[in-house]
Amino acid sequence: MLIVPEALIAGLVTPEDAFSAIEACFAAMARGGAYNFPVVREALGEGRQYGFKSGLDRAGAMLGVKAGGYFPGNLAKGLINHQSSVLLFDPETGRPVALVGGNLLTALRTAAASAISIDRLARRDARVLGIVGAGHQAGFQLRAAARVRQFERVVAWNLHPEMLPKLAAVAAELGLPFEAVALEQVGESADVIITITSAPAASLMSAHVRAGTHLACMGTDTVGKQEVEPALLARATVFTDEVAQSINIGEAQHAVALGLLQADAVVPLGDVVIGAHPGRQSADEITLFDGTGVGLQDLAVAAMALRRARERGIGQEVEM
Repeated sequence: MLIVPEALIAGLVTPEDAFSAIEACFAAMARGGAYNFPVVREALGEGRQYGFKSGLDRAGAMLGVKAGGYFPGNLAKGLINHQSSVLLFDPETGRPVALVGGNLLTALRTAAASAISIDRLARRDARVLGIVGAGHQAGFQLRAAARVRQFERVVAWNLHPEMLPKLAAVAAELGLPFEAVALEQVGESADVIITITSAPAASLMSAHVRAGTHLACMGTDTVGKQEVEPALLARATVFTDEVAQSINIGEAQHAVALGLLQADAVVPLGDVVIGAHPGRQSADEITLFDGTGVGLQDLAVAAMALRRARERGIGQEVEM
């Protein structure tokens, strides 16, 4: 078994690599050649979440599990809040083949999924990007979104505004004007809105969002999570990475429970990727991508890291 530690990941998988891997993952899921196993997700108290996401990609010969979660006290300890590792197995024998650091990979695959949704669903003339949230993953989201649309400025809101300067610095790197605004102004200004929070109650309201907006709801997913008002999903065409996760632990859970959204109305984004669904159908349509983060996405980027590590002869081989 090859151990590929976190410190090596940045040199093995680029954001562009992640985009390609996740787009292929969406397509494999839509064609039925790959599927996720049920998620195990547990609240540990004090805002901590821990769980397992796993799956099998028959076409890609990938079997594995990501273990990890969200630990909000980590920043005070000099660590990022999201911590995870990916264990890959040989799907024919079940033997472990690699243990791969999952922190950066999680950020890259989450941002890639969001960017794919923007690329496939946002209006081509989208020029203002709105971001709700300014934690560790927000910068990854901003960089990925900027690769697929020619944004002219960024507006952002965070519950703790003292965190926004870090996001402003990323916008400056990209040459984009940045403005910290009130929450309702995000929706008033933005053509595309990314929510990337661990909110247990809705912050973005339906009344905040204009017709024609695309939203990517990418925050922490678990039972009870909620970043946007359920009424917003009733106005939108809702897409997701996996319908089962969306209606059980994702943003759709509340709208479905309230009868505002039918579960069978939620569209897998993979259907858009392979051309089985047209995606956005009008300039005034609100499209919403509920990115729940599926295990197959973690396997896809971890397998890429493993392949590159083997090609370069790096990592640590151990006997199991």
